[in-house]
This record gives sequence, structure tokens and C-alpha cells, in this order.
Amino acid sequence: MAKGPIQYKTEEEIDLMRASGQLLARAHGEVASLIKEGVTTRQLDKRAEEFIRDNGGIPSFKGLYDFPYSLCLSPNAVVVHGFATDEPLKSGDIISVDCGVLLNGYHSDSAYTYPIGEVAPEVLTLLKETKAALYKGIEQAVSGNRVGDISYAIQNHVGPLGYGVVRELVGHGVGAKLHESPDVPNYGKRGSGPLLQTGLVIAIEPMINLGKKDVVQEADGWTIRTKDRKPSAHFEHTVVVRKEKAEILTSFEYIEKALQQ
Repeated sequence: MAKGPIQYKTEEEIDLMRASGQLLARAHGEVASLIKEGVTTRQLDKRAEEFIRDNGGIPSFKGLYDFPYSLCLSPNAVVVHGFATDEPLKSGDIISVDCGVLLNGYHSDSAYTYPIGEVAPEVLTLLKETKAALYKGIEQAVSGNRVGDISYAIQNHVGPLGYGVVRELVGHGVGAKLHESPDVPNYGKRGSGPLLQTGLVIAIEPMINLGKKDVVQEADGWTIRTKDRKPSAHFEHTVVVRKEKAEILTSFEYIEKALQQ
């Protein structure tokens, strides 16, 4: 996925990426306000694309590697890269919404997994702990650490809970391209991998399964689901490596406001 040398960003570039991240955060909020039983993922995809384009952005995913939608919409056992469909969401489902925005020449990338209606307690716990693992990883995104410190923090949080950490899909650098170096796995050893330095912008994105770590690709060539068909959760932020504390360029603020209404 990630290619080429690591690209460190100037403060001017980070300002542009921060604006991209804020538009993405607002787009996520628009989608969140629609999510309920009976809504189709095609409706969510349509709203996201309209909102992003109306505000001067371009959906990062649409057309990238020939992907046909603006959102990756991944219900239940689908880990990532799910297609928008006309099948309505129903109580008991979970749905991962992954979105990217290109604004001012720079991408941002984030994801959030939602429960629909009455969801099994163990699945709600999976969502809670996957989100917590994201922030454990972000805590390690400071200058002087290594990518493996992020990876280990995520794995160390969810592994003891018995969850499966997806190996085939990883976080990545973000910038003028959506997928840049370095890869940021959700599993690994402390002190391993590329050195983190100020100005590196990365997407940290735990993809955590209720069951085993194994995944399969569906016949469409895109959709990745758990092999055991147990639910999977996905949370993601775009962050800047800083000296003392990582800066998060995306936000769940608008999602959380929408869910409270």
C-alpha cells in the first residue's frame, strides 16, 4: 500500500491537512446524523459525497484504484472496503464508515464504527475497546518513538481481551497521496520499525475482530470480511507526530454531537 520514502510535512502543509481533516470530521457528522434502522448504506454514501463536494473537497476514495464509492461501508463481519448497497440497516447491526477527503491538495482519512439499535453486549464492548486501542496507539505517536511502539500499544490493549488483530490491513502515511510510507501495523514489537519524527502524518486505524484474526476477500475484489464471520470494528484518525503529544487532525466531535441528538 505505502510506497516511496517517508514524506515529512512542513507546518504550512500541516495547516492544509488540518483543514482537510476538519472537513472530513464534518462529513462524518453528516453521515452520523443519518445512521439508524431502515437507512441504506447507499444513502449514506450519497450524502457524504454531496457534503464533501459542496464544501470544496473531493472524496479521496472514489475512483482510487477504481473503488466505486465515496465511503467504505462495512457492516458486521465486513472489516473494510465494503460497498454501498440498497440493503437497509437493521437493529443488531454494526456499520464501519471509513472516509477520506482531498482538500487543498492534501488527504485526510478517518473511520468510525456505529451500533444500530439493540446490539449484543459483547459487540458493544468490541467497539468500545477498539476505539480505546486507537487512542493507545495515538499516545505513542511522538518524536523518538518507532512505528512498532504504536503497533504494540494497540495489540497490547486488545490482545489480552481475546480479540483478533487483522494483519493484512494496516495504517499508513498520509499527505499529497492518500497512502504514503510508512505502513503502521496494528501489531508489532516495541522499538521496532521506522523512527517517528516531528512532521510525520499517519493514519492510525485499528481493525479488530471479535473472533480470530483471519480475513478473506470477497469475489468483488474489494470487500474484506472475517473468515469466521464474527463482527469486526474499525476506528481511525489522521495524526501528526509531535515532540510531546501527537496532534489529531481529524475529529469525532461532529459524530458524537449527532449521536446525542
